Amino acid sequence: MVMTSSLSDDGIEAMRAVMREPGRTLLATDFDGVLSPIVDDPQTATALPAAITALGRAAQCLGQVAVITGRPARQAVELGGLDQARGLDELIVLGQYGVERWDAATGEYQVPPEPRAIADVEAALLTVLEQAGHPQARIEHKGRALAVHTRTLDDADAAFEALRGPVTALADEHGLKVEPGKLVLEIRPSGTDKGDALKALAADARARTVIYAGDDLGDIPAFEAVRELRAAGLNALSIYSLSSEESAVRSLSDLVVDGPEGFARWLARLADSLDVRANAFAHGG
Repeated sequence: MVMTSSLSDDGIEAMRAVMREPGRTLLATDFDGVLSPIVDDPQTATALPAAITALGRAAQCLGQVAVITGRPARQAVELGGLDQARGLDELIVLGQYGVERWDAATGEYQVPPEPRAIADVEAALLTVLEQAGHPQARIEHKGRALAVHTRTLDDADAAFEALRGPVTALADEHGLKVEPGKLVLEIRPSGTDKGDALKALAADARARTVIYAGDDLGDIPAFEAVRELRAAGLNALSIYSLSSEESAVRSLSDLVVDGPEGFARWLARLADSLDVRANAFAHGG
């Protein structure tokens, strides 16, 4: 199935607006859990070819397509093969929740320097994990952020809960924040989130319709931004890529799809509809 829920009324209106004015539509999506299945080792994640193909097809008609991810922008581009994908010549990738940027049109990366506090936290982090009883939790250095993964531990859920407090206390001590995700605690600077990034993209693109697809707690600000944009008069649609591990964002969504495979099929159906519309216009329909 493409969908595991029906479109909300607001979602129906947003899709009608996409068909009326695809060139005034912004489509933005998370990477992990939406374009790419969640895997134990984040360094081995790859985007589904079907999702990238469909995204490239849809991009030919839409005003702007973008990826907004907690990963470093360069990592998302490389793992997704986004710099080689057909049809994504104008793609924008915002990494580290919007702090980093890559533009396919120029191939250029904008990456601010790493905050000193990240290095300080990294130096103390293993001791915190040991004191909390979970020294085997995996630490990932993400440039401007650190991630503590419990996915590979036998007691993954219990370890996640046990580490949340101590890791948050360490981050607070150094003026950083913790972003919880699917069995991961991400430590990063405050100041921007996916909601801020989505609203900035919408303004830059002068979008009249905004679509955002996410799957995790880190996507909640973007889902809330969808509601803010709708309240401001835009058509907006939020899509939740279903996961067995995290359902907190489901209540904020206008549509639920069956994980990355379901999102890839939804994208393909969107691209098909846009192709039909373009052909109809080309033949005077």
